[in-house]
Amino acid sequence: MPPVRSKLPARFPEDLILTDTSKTNWRLGKPIGEGGFGLLYLATPDRGKRVTDEAEHVVKVEYHQNGPLFCELKFYQRAAKDNQVKSWVVRHRLDYIGIPKYWGSGEVMFNSTCYRFMVIDRLGMDFEKLFRNAGGKFPLKTIMHLGIRLLDVLEYIHENEYVHGDIKAANILLHYKDPNQVYLADYGLSYRYCPDGSHKPYKENPRKGHNGTIEFTSLDAHKGVALSRRADLQILAFCMLYWLCGKLPWDRNLKDPTAVQASKTKFVNELPNSVIKWAGQEHGSDAVAKFMTDVFCLKYNEKPNYGALRNLLLNVLESTGTRLGAPLTFSQLNPILKKPTAYNTPQYNERKVRSRSVSPEKDHHLQDVKKANQQPRRVEKSPNNSRRRNAKEVSFEKDEDANCMRNGDCENPCGLHRRNQGDLYPPLVSITKPLGTVNVQVVHNYSSSKDKIPRRFENDVDRKYTLQSEPKADNQNQKDIYKYSLLVIILSIMILMVLVCF
Repeated sequence: MPPVRSKLPARFPEDLILTDTSKTNWRLGKPIGEGGFGLLYLATPDRGKRVTDEAEHVVKVEYHQNGPLFCELKFYQRAAKDNQVKSWVVRHRLDYIGIPKYWGSGEVMFNSTCYRFMVIDRLGMDFEKLFRNAGGKFPLKTIMHLGIRLLDVLEYIHENEYVHGDIKAANILLHYKDPNQVYLADYGLSYRYCPDGSHKPYKENPRKGHNGTIEFTSLDAHKGVALSRRADLQILAFCMLYWLCGKLPWDRNLKDPTAVQASKTKFVNELPNSVIKWAGQEHGSDAVAKFMTDVFCLKYNEKPNYGALRNLLLNVLESTGTRLGAPLTFSQLNPILKKPTAYNTPQYNERKVRSRSVSPEKDHHLQDVKKANQQPRRVEKSPNNSRRRNAKEVSFEKDEDANCMRNGDCENPCGLHRRNQGDLYPPLVSITKPLGTVNVQVVHNYSSSKDKIPRRFENDVDRKYTLQSEPKADNQNQKDIYKYSLLVIILSIMILMVLVCF
């Protein structure tokens, strides 16, 4: 059965100093989460300053007698040392591998109780929350992406004599700073299946059966058999089916582990048709069926062909038009995750800029902006009376605003000291990177008088004329007046001459 949730440890005060086995001091911040056995705190190396919300380390604390943190510590110390992980990444030409970095561990006494703690990298949002936010399903390309990244992690830990044993969305997290990196965390149920190169024998033990998360746990775990490499891959296969369909055939029987085991056994015996039947019209069900078929054909102590499984998922990913290093997407409505948590600060949010990459042929948003710019604009009424401002008044304010911007002697160099919000100019649109795609930025900024679009009056008489056409009309009127004046003067002179002659 799954480990029973124990009482959580006492909450430590902020600024408490913990010293690990390497004599490094860690200053605790506020708690940011809790699990079935312990609490998670923000932390930084002690430099005499309080821990901020941007801290890049976390401390996991559990009672000293608890087993999960002890197992997790042993995994990091034996199989996930920093130099080991870096060497693996270089040797296998990976960009990264999703295992949190281990920084230290130790013991501490607090209120006469002994606790064990561990310091690791801080991670971001877990995929269980992302899965719920996406409506209970992931796009096919996201499932393939996750499968490939998790295969990288599983191959590494399997080669170092360990299995994870509890793969699920809640234990898969994004990196704190890079939301496109996937990490597998929580090694509290990890198991050393091959100590010193000797694989554990196959032996069923019903008293230890059904260990792990019941809906995803492997068939071996249901029988109480010690976990092996194929158990991790079976768990991953069940997770992929769940992410694709949003449900599993045994969801209604989760309180009855024996019924879940029977349902899983029947489902596996009917592969691959059972996946096609259960998934229905879901795109990619054949790929998941093929993956599950290959995984459930493995023998207990057989080494999986990680490369073949990875290529299977990679081919499906590329068939969707997505490369492995592309940004992760989680739903069709809100496809790309927002900026990393580290950059999601008030200072960052104050910048009112929205940018996105679009195709020039499909830029509906840009067309909407152009339509907005072409809509008639209202002229502000005077606060003292209800008459509309005439062209000279508006032209005077345009010139004054332009001078204000050139001189830089105004706190609001956009006419904001004169106009209300309803009379502001429309947003500007700047287009860059025209090769292939363009980056459209809608900037809530305001232009000088040269960039102002013509405003239209709303009455029937003035609607025919724009502010830009009125100066030409004034010049024409002045020329006509000049001609008529000159003609009157010439006629007057001629009349005088006629009178003088007579």
